[in-house]
Amino acid sequence: MALVLNDEQRMVQESANGFFAEHAPAAQLRKLRDTKDPDGFDRGLWAKMAEMGFAGVAIPEQFGGAGLGMVAAGLIQEAIGRNLSVSPFLSASILSATAIARGGTEDQKAALLPKIAAAELIVALAADETPRHQPAHVETRAEVSGNGFRLTGAKPFVLDGHVADRLIVAARTSGDIADRAGITLFLVDPKAAGVSVARRFMVDSRNAAAVTLDGVQVDGADVLGPVGEGLAILEAALDAGRACLAAEMLGISAQSFETTIDYLKQRDQFGVKIGSFQALQHRAAHLFCEIELARSATLKALTALDEGDARASFYASLAKAKATGVAKLATNEAVQMHGGIGMTDEYDIGFYMKRARAAGETFGDVAFHGDRLARMMQF
Repeated sequence: MALVLNDEQRMVQESANGFFAEHAPAAQLRKLRDTKDPDGFDRGLWAKMAEMGFAGVAIPEQFGGAGLGMVAAGLIQEAIGRNLSVSPFLSASILSATAIARGGTEDQKAALLPKIAAAELIVALAADETPRHQPAHVETRAEVSGNGFRLTGAKPFVLDGHVADRLIVAARTSGDIADRAGITLFLVDPKAAGVSVARRFMVDSRNAAAVTLDGVQVDGADVLGPVGEGLAILEAALDAGRACLAAEMLGISAQSFETTIDYLKQRDQFGVKIGSFQALQHRAAHLFCEIELARSATLKALTALDEGDARASFYASLAKAKATGVAKLATNEAVQMHGGIGMTDEYDIGFYMKRARAAGETFGDVAFHGDRLARMMQF
């Protein structure tokens, strides 16, 4: 399989790059941070993303989406990374939409997916409970109550949870805390009795929330997928999110590299451009090669997801691990080659470094995915 884009995908790439550069550049992130915007993102931008077909890019056409798949979604996420654009795209259009498409009933899909595609509904995935990513570690309990369940537990890290209209909550209906079986997904209204949502300000000026559930009543129609078999649906959603995060970090790396190269061509030292220093040229060449390797791994993962490849999870972890390492290298090199001014708030490069660190930790860092890959290869 050739890891190249087709004509339709190139059109998506060009459209996304132009759209986010114009409507949601890094300057918008600064404004959201400095004004302490209560939502943390521009709802007008989110509506425009729906008009462009971005919000529903991976949602099937029969449910109001564009049906272009994960490669197209990754290209949009890469453009988001290049511009540090802020939106609920990852949480709603990728993670939650994938979970609903994989596990939802026809009624649930018809009720939720068209609204996500139209940017009329923000759905957030409430899965992680531990400081480091362990999707099978679920302490939140779901006890049978009436014709449904009563949920009790806490989710300290929910992307866009503070603006969500619905939550997809992973809770344990049976088994011990770390068992892979016995996990069930539930659709929860964050305004329901017993739900508490507290916004969390992240180092990268992005949006998350801590969600607490205290005896929250849900009925049978709120169950997403088979009872006790939610982990497979959750992992499918997380793999889509991991591949798209890899694409975002690819965008961060590429933009950091290009910004640094431009700086090397302009900055004078000892009467010459610092880009003429061989040591810096070698470092830039090495970084370029690493970015291209991350690009190949990311495109492979996104393509595998679209094709239903049995090893899609393997490629998603490979891409996430590689892109995390490259984004760290790219932003470190960018700051260092900018010199001391690279750490000042005047330059955008510090924002790229912070976002690279946060994205790298989200849904599994290098160590998590290295271990996951080793287990898949039966080491």
